[in-house]
Amino acid sequence: MDKKHRVYVDGQEGTTGLRIHEYLAGRPDVELLRIDPDKRKDAQERARLLNAADVAFLCLPDAAAREAVALVDNPHTCLIDASTAHRIEPGWAFGLPELADDQRERLRKGKRIANPGCHASAFILLLRPLVDAGLVPATAGVTATSITGYSGGGKKMIEEYQAGGNERLKSPRPYALGLAHKHIPEMMAHTGLVTKPVFMPIVADFYKGLAVSVPLHLPALGGGVTAEALQAALARRYEHERFVQVMPLNPMEALDGGCLDVQACNDSNRVDLFVFSNGDQALLMARLDNLGKGASGAAVQSMNVHLGLDEGLGL
Repeated sequence: MDKKHRVYVDGQEGTTGLRIHEYLAGRPDVELLRIDPDKRKDAQERARLLNAADVAFLCLPDAAAREAVALVDNPHTCLIDASTAHRIEPGWAFGLPELADDQRERLRKGKRIANPGCHASAFILLLRPLVDAGLVPATAGVTATSITGYSGGGKKMIEEYQAGGNERLKSPRPYALGLAHKHIPEMMAHTGLVTKPVFMPIVADFYKGLAVSVPLHLPALGGGVTAEALQAALARRYEHERFVQVMPLNPMEALDGGCLDVQACNDSNRVDLFVFSNGDQALLMARLDNLGKGASGAAVQSMNVHLGLDEGLGL
C-alpha cells in the first residue's frame, strides 16, 4: 500500500472535529494522529502533532485557530481551518472547490485553506455565478434568509435543545439581528458583491440541514434579466460538478407537499440549487447539510483535492 497520509484534527472533540474523524476513521489511506485527552491544551504536544501531519484540520474558535497556525513551522503541513479566522485572509485559499475554474488548482498548491461557513457556502454557490455572468450587479442590494438546524450552534446549543423542556426553543428563532453575522465578509469577498447583504439566519428545532433563500426583483437587476437566465447560468456553471445539483426552473415536483424539505441533503456532501419565479419576482434557494457540505464534508473534500485524491473519497 502507498504511504498513508498523516492527518491531525486540532479540536477533535467539537462537532466539526468529530464529524471529520467519522469521515476519515475508516479510510485505509489515512493515519489519524491523536492527542492524549490530558494534553489537549499542551501547546508543545499540539505543535508536535501539527508539524507531524500532512494535513491538519483546525476545529477551534478563531483566536485558538490563529494560535495553532503560529505553532506550525513545517512547510509541508497543509492547514485546513474550519474557523472564521482566515476566510478572507490573503494567502489562504477558500475551501470551496466549486467557487471558480481555478479554485482546485489553488487548493492543490496551497498549504493554507480556509473552510467556508455553512450559510456562506449556500449563499456563495447561488450568487457567484450570477455576479460573474453580469446577471446580478456587484452593487446590488441583496437580502438573504437562512434557516438551519441547531447543530450549527455548537455543543452548548445542541445540549440546550436536546435537553428538552424549554418551550421557547420549539419555535424558530431569528438571530444575528445586529446585522453583523460573522459570515458576511466571506459572503461578499467570494461572490464579488460590494454592497453588504442584509442577512438574517434562523435556528429551528431540528438537528441539521440548512436552506438559504435570496429574493430578487428582476426589473431591479436591469438588462431584462429573466428567471430563465438565472437558472441557465447556474446550470452552466455547475454542469460538471458532482456535489452541486441545479434543479429545473420552478421544480414543484421536487417539493414536499408544496414545501421545501430543508433536511433533504442531510448525510451527504450535496448542495441543491433552486430558482422559483412568478412574473417579475424570483427566489433563489440552496440547501445543504450544515455539518456536511457546510462544514466537515467540505473540509474533507478540500483535503482530497489538495492531496490529489478522488474528490469524493470518503464522502
